[in-house]
Amino acid sequence: MNNKLLSNIGLLILRVAMAASLMTHGYPKFLKLVAGNMSFPDPLGIGEPASLILTVFGEFIAPIFILVGFKTRFAAIPPAIAMGVAVFIMHGADPFSKQEHAFLYFAAFIAIALLGAGKFSLDGILRRR
Repeated sequence: MNNKLLSNIGLLILRVAMAASLMTHGYPKFLKLVAGNMSFPDPLGIGEPASLILTVFGEFIAPIFILVGFKTRFAAIPPAIAMGVAVFIMHGADPFSKQEHAFLYFAAFIAIALLGAGKFSLDGILRRR
């Protein structure tokens, strides 16, 4: 196998694994939003409903786009921001052992934003047309 193929397989694995994993955290928040329960931490001071909506977008909606590889570079920005807030604001004073989970998501979504979706994605299919 050549390096380009291996790189594209690696991007597919990274994209699908990170998006699907983050969606398991975002889905309960999505259900909470749909149910109208707006109580949620407000680390940025923008209000609980806005914090919940933005978190649902970053942890559930945007990862759907990343999962299928559509507009991947742009779609990776909201999860990176959400995880950046989790690491540096919500858990900023905590030891790294408490920050690590969100930090790994943060780093992975930054990498996805920089690298794109690769060949095995909707972006890759649309680019070939």
